[in-house]
Amino acid sequence: MKENIKRINELIQILNKASEVYYSEGGEIMSDKEFDTLYDELSSLEKETGYQRSDSPTLNVGYEVKSGLEKVTHPSRMLSLNKTKSVEALSAFAGDTPCLLSFKMDGLTVVLTYENGTLQRAVTRGNGEVGEDITHNAKVFKNLPLKIPFKGSLTLRGEAVISFKDFEMTNNNIAEEEKYKNPRNLCSGTVRQLNSEICKKRNVCFIAFELVDAEDKVFQKKSEKLQYLDTLGFTTVKRMSVTGGTMEKAVNNFKDIIPENEFATDGLVLTIDDIAYSASLGATAKFPRDSIAFKWQDETAKTRLLSVEWNTSRTGLINPVAVFESVELEGTSVSRASLHNISICRALKLGIGDEITVYKANMIIPQVDENLTQSDTLEIPALCPVCGEETEIENITGSEVLKCVNPNCQAQRVKTLVHFVSRDCMNIEGLSEAGIEKFCQLGIIEYYPDIFLIKDHAEEITSLEGFGEKSFTKLCASIEKSSHTYLHNFLYALGINNVGLATAKIICRHFDYDINAVKNASLEELTDIDGVGPIIAESVVKYFSHPHNTELLEKALYHLSFEAFTASESAITGKSFVITGDVHIFKNRKELKEKIESLGGKVTGSVSSKTDYLINNDLNSTSSKNKKAKELNIPIITEEEFTEKIQ
Repeated sequence: MKENIKRINELIQILNKASEVYYSEGGEIMSDKEFDTLYDELSSLEKETGYQRSDSPTLNVGYEVKSGLEKVTHPSRMLSLNKTKSVEALSAFAGDTPCLLSFKMDGLTVVLTYENGTLQRAVTRGNGEVGEDITHNAKVFKNLPLKIPFKGSLTLRGEAVISFKDFEMTNNNIAEEEKYKNPRNLCSGTVRQLNSEICKKRNVCFIAFELVDAEDKVFQKKSEKLQYLDTLGFTTVKRMSVTGGTMEKAVNNFKDIIPENEFATDGLVLTIDDIAYSASLGATAKFPRDSIAFKWQDETAKTRLLSVEWNTSRTGLINPVAVFESVELEGTSVSRASLHNISICRALKLGIGDEITVYKANMIIPQVDENLTQSDTLEIPALCPVCGEETEIENITGSEVLKCVNPNCQAQRVKTLVHFVSRDCMNIEGLSEAGIEKFCQLGIIEYYPDIFLIKDHAEEITSLEGFGEKSFTKLCASIEKSSHTYLHNFLYALGINNVGLATAKIICRHFDYDINAVKNASLEELTDIDGVGPIIAESVVKYFSHPHNTELLEKALYHLSFEAFTASESAITGKSFVITGDVHIFKNRKELKEKIESLGGKVTGSVSSKTDYLINNDLNSTSSKNKKAKELNIPIITEEEFTEKIQ
């Protein structure tokens, strides 16, 4: 009994952490399959021992909401669904009772409310009791009607989803460390954005699966409710009427069309069609008794791990890929699967030669399921496979990832150069990412100092498609203009690990804007600077101690001159600020940050004893930053109060 209770406590901790990373941070530290396996083990042990903690995930739905969006309490608790992987269990559940069988969409559950024919509010499921108001984003969902031909009060539930096509398109256009693992994670992160423009660009769709209530409308069956939503212009979930006798055929029909689906699904939902009968069945503490979820019985295959490839991406993230003896899964031959990050590699306890099982998540994406050998002998590369420089393990949204921190790594060349020419760095107009890639392919640019020699390649560049005489002349003028810049912009442009623009300004200000003083600064000198911690200091010293980096610097300095920079003296000169929450006077937090820095103040990311002011328009917020500021007696001011200080 003691060992079982110990295991229960371990499982609660593991599963709650996984839920926290997924629901609050948009990350993922284990697969759905692994989560379900551990969840089932926990449920079984709780039944066996009679021991159940109040924070057990078998009692709680989702996780505490932690984002800055407005919190909304649902009128009634949104329950989860009990689940099975057995078609026989589905048949037994239905018996002779008419039921509806539908796809279980793999996205983010959203509750919509319409009043007088107009969308009034959209709220996420959250933890089942409290969700987040995402109305501003729902208004730009690709297929969602903002007005409907029904003038009463109407509430419905559905799934916000992003298609496989749009998922790939989005992932191809964002930095590697920001890439999403699957469409569900992308959708979850997208609908919770504060800027609805981001949501619109990602083509979020809404698939309705339940009409909760329509004022003065009476329905006998759930299927009638969904048909009514169809008439109002909503996209509703694909469904079939079934009984126990037709279940197996219906399940197979759904399975056959999965490869054709535009959106990801993670199983099926079976619910009793008769509304009155459904209501009479009631619910347990967590599950309604009128419905059940069906999870696909994944086809798995045993194989042997041959190697793990480590691929350095354009942002320095080094991605592990399992290579194994080829096996047949879901009708195709599979020999490779992404391992995603270091956390998953370690959880699987991998070693070359281990016997592993693999499957296709949602019958589509190859995944390593289990390591039967668990030799735990896999070596994490200490050196980047491309440039040979040291690697570092970083924690991103709860997961450990491997990174090459050498900004001059060949694999990162294009990304590094794009950063170098960007607005907050050297601000070179006319040199796009596509142009940089082309110049790299032709050997015109290898490293950033080569940008200042582009003028010597006139004939070669003007012969390229899209680069005529006029555009080449404008580009050269922009490069010439950028060569007279502020030192802090150049320092930020170098792409030194952990050094952002604000930190670059702090460092340059301390050394009186002397590049040689910055280059030769010791670890002790840098850590003595208020706002520069040991991690940043180590990054700077490490960068300038590398011969290749100093060689590139000397080449670049031949073309550069640095303008004198003096921040305006003001009431906030030398003061330290932290910004949190929404802003409404300034366009965004970045604009507010730039204003503070232009007046001689500085902005940091976390509240400490060295913070002078926390700017938050919600003075009563219960955020961690507000709590910390109150503990340290640091003034919390609004944007209005800030603008009064600088007038």
